[in-house]
Amino acid sequence: MNDQWDHTYDVVVVGSGAAGMAAALTARLRGLTALVLEKTDVYGGSTALSGGAIWVPDNFHLDAAGLGDTPEKARAYLDATVGDRVPAERKDAYVAHGPRMVKEFHDRTDVRFVYTPGYSDYYPERLGGYPQGRSIEPQVFDFRKLGPEQRAAMRRAGLPTYGLTITSKDFRQLNMVGRTWSGRRTALKVGAQAVRARLSGREMLSLGEALVARMRHSLDALGADLWLSAPLTGLVEEDGRVTGVRITRDGRELTVRARGGVVLASGGFSHDQRLREKYLPAPTSSEWSSAADGQTGDALEPATALGAATDLMDRVWGAPSVVPPDGKPFFLVADRGIPGMVIVDSAGKRYANEAAPYHEFVDAMYAHDGPEATTVPSWLILDSTSKARYIFMGLFPGQAFPRPWLESGFVKKAATVEELAAGIGIAPARLRATVDRFNGFARTGRDEDFHRGDSVYDRYYGDPTLPNPNLAPLDKGPYYAIPVHPGDIGTKGGLVTDATARVLREDGTPIDGLYACGNVSSAVMGETYPGPGATIGPAMTFGWLAAGHIARTRSAGAR
Repeated sequence: MNDQWDHTYDVVVVGSGAAGMAAALTARLRGLTALVLEKTDVYGGSTALSGGAIWVPDNFHLDAAGLGDTPEKARAYLDATVGDRVPAERKDAYVAHGPRMVKEFHDRTDVRFVYTPGYSDYYPERLGGYPQGRSIEPQVFDFRKLGPEQRAAMRRAGLPTYGLTITSKDFRQLNMVGRTWSGRRTALKVGAQAVRARLSGREMLSLGEALVARMRHSLDALGADLWLSAPLTGLVEEDGRVTGVRITRDGRELTVRARGGVVLASGGFSHDQRLREKYLPAPTSSEWSSAADGQTGDALEPATALGAATDLMDRVWGAPSVVPPDGKPFFLVADRGIPGMVIVDSAGKRYANEAAPYHEFVDAMYAHDGPEATTVPSWLILDSTSKARYIFMGLFPGQAFPRPWLESGFVKKAATVEELAAGIGIAPARLRATVDRFNGFARTGRDEDFHRGDSVYDRYYGDPTLPNPNLAPLDKGPYYAIPVHPGDIGTKGGLVTDATARVLREDGTPIDGLYACGNVSSAVMGETYPGPGATIGPAMTFGWLAAGHIARTRSAGAR
């Protein structure tokens, strides 16, 4: 036995995103001591940079909204999307325990969500899919509830909200501020909220920042510890069981004992170019990733050295992205749903439904990439009418593109489609033909090539004043072109786990004392992405399950 431990806890969690904090919260709720280790000097991981939504079928918020969701419908939908790429017992565990996680955190912590009506499942037409959506997002949170040190140490998203606190529900309406009365009313509401917050001295957070702040506030209330700048350097194994971790802190090598278990929740490997090139489709670049910068797969090697199995290592949570001159990727979500816009390959041809779920669109980018016409990058073509009508890349309707974007050539601008084509190396006649064909579809209201606007999901970010919310002609200059890359919000391959988040060996046996959740683990969603929040929802659920299993195991051992 190692009698040289520097510190001892019941549960040691590696990673401070939603997965890790959910595990630590649950450990404290079960009466166990818990430590969260964060590699970087800020906590929150990729969760803090995200929309913060979770996709958990059959939770009590959906019941209150009268959706009539059931475990059977949820399981049918997972079968129709994930299929058999993931063991049935993991899908069953998610459907059964996700709602329990949501309810317990609501009842016993400050982690609160609200239903986002209308934010459709990504494949609502499939068996068990919900056009009304199953997504719930964090309630806004007053940042002042955290102490000064905790505020300073939280990872911030830095979204271009211009001092406004905008929820995902608000954003959908705000995107139509120049088109609908509901958009204008939402703008007035959000503006009034900002004024009231300023007058009262509050700093209201939304989206992923609200979720992280709520979880941090709850960790503090429950007495869990969180160490920053404490990277994992190894796992301690004794007699076939993981009993602790090795870390670096304040320039010292430390060992921390985990009497109950170690929970790996350290994220994927989006920012390790070597691992990207080893596992992911080519071309690939960490510069296209919107994941937190500390995600370099640190936990994979020590876990696989103990025999841990991995899966889905060639997959990412795809996010078509543009990279402005400042180098910070911008993830195109709503931007691909607006009318008056197409995305084309290097030959000037459309190759997919631009408004498709983002994960699916990245898959299409790689599927159609080839020597005759590359889709990496692709080109997003936008006309001045759409630029003036809708929010685009964080710019409000009619707001000019920043001068550095134009001067650097990141955004190409031209008076005609033909001039724009010449500026991006596409045969003018080819792009003209593509735009003319698309414009014909826009005028009839049906995209005969890729069915843009047929799905309820497509229409969520579309313009409800149009016959087809996602279609309008590109017919007014100037025209703009912006390169689009197959980015990601995280990798989805990692350690194989069971229904209680225990890490498994290649032969299917668990590594005693070792658990994993979030993007360091192989995704329960397999190769697909069923709905908004299908990353954070499982991350929190399997963190909850991991800590619960540790608590039950320790309780049984005590008897």
